[in-house]
Amino acid sequence: MPAVPPPTERVIARRRAVGDHIRAVRTAARRSQESVALESDMTLSQYNRIEQGHASPLLDTLIRISHALGVTLAELVGEEPRPATTGYADRPGR
Repeated sequence: MPAVPPPTERVIARRRAVGDHIRAVRTAARRSQESVALESDMTLSQYNRIEQGHASPLLDTLIRISHALGVTLAELVGEEPRPATTGYADRPGR
């Protein structure tokens, strides 16, 4: 299996931005890292690495964190859903 290339600067910056947003959501909920980590079934170290932007968590992990904090996945990572513009339903006559 070929080696995975290291993440680009853009990916690293986005990872940090997501981690910062997760931290903001957690602190707004007045939760500790430890309590969220415990409820998300991960170690404090693993959770801290996500908030610091040093880890690339699996989707399942982000879902568990969003559930622990009582927010949607989009709210957790600070993303606004974009409307589909090129899908099958958008074609004329559909």
